[in-house]
Amino acid sequence: MNAAPALLGYAAVVGVAAPYVMVRSAWPHRAPALGVTVWLALMLSFTLAAALAASSLATPTEHLHAGLVGLLHACGLGSGDARPVAPDPSTAGLLATALPGTVFAAVLGAFAHHLIRAGLLRARHRDRLDKVGVRSDRLRATVLPHGTPAAYCLPGFRSRVVVSDAAVRLLTDAQLEAVLEHERSHVSGRHHLPVAATKAFATVFPWVPLARHAREQLAVLVEMIADDRALRSHPDEVLATAMYEIAAGRTPRGAFGAGGTTALLRMRRILGPRRAPHPALRGSVASLAVAAPLLPLLVVCPPGV
Repeated sequence: MNAAPALLGYAAVVGVAAPYVMVRSAWPHRAPALGVTVWLALMLSFTLAAALAASSLATPTEHLHAGLVGLLHACGLGSGDARPVAPDPSTAGLLATALPGTVFAAVLGAFAHHLIRAGLLRARHRDRLDKVGVRSDRLRATVLPHGTPAAYCLPGFRSRVVVSDAAVRLLTDAQLEAVLEHERSHVSGRHHLPVAATKAFATVFPWVPLARHAREQLAVLVEMIADDRALRSHPDEVLATAMYEIAAGRTPRGAFGAGGTTALLRMRRILGPRRAPHPALRGSVASLAVAAPLLPLLVVCPPGV
């Protein structure tokens, strides 16, 4: 039995229905790190389903299990007791191997492209900072002459935390330290990597609703993760008022900023009642995040086959 219809149906659920449910759920804003994990798991699961569906469509008369076992053996993986599967020299057999590889190569290539592109933008900005900014050992940040209060970070290689001198003058010491802790969280958490992953997925699958929603939601969730990190050592009102003061500050491309367009939503979250998801819900969602990338493999290779 060919698995293509089941894989395409599964991809439709993950690519269309799942993001609809995620966007309308309240728990991701209460557990943003778990929310990021689920979005990444959904994108990986969709990619696997699309790749396996392409392979299955190329061999419509064969069960994909044999092709997968053969592919694993070709890569030096799989059980040592299993007998190797002879390669299929036909065009369909070649397509069954080449099409999934093309899908994964496209996603990985897009990921590398966005990482390199953002890295080059940050490198050029660092060069400008070296010329006009002043390093402050007390703040562990670069102070940039600018009339608008702002703070942002350049993650990745030779990371920088940057704050304008207007923000240094306007904010209290506690507010300034809360904002800087927010930015340091972006750097230490390597938040540029999941953001690049969502951009890569959107580049390869631009028509899929999952791509658009994941890109929008991850941009908010990583900011909430950084907010929660800052709130571990600073009162809610200190971070919220600091965000209000720097909300109008501009963030250069490839950087993360404490202000920006998500500031109002995040201030409401900080000042409003915050309840962690119920442990049962958290456990269920975490289990789903682990299982989602494996489900396409179970579709093509059900237990006992």
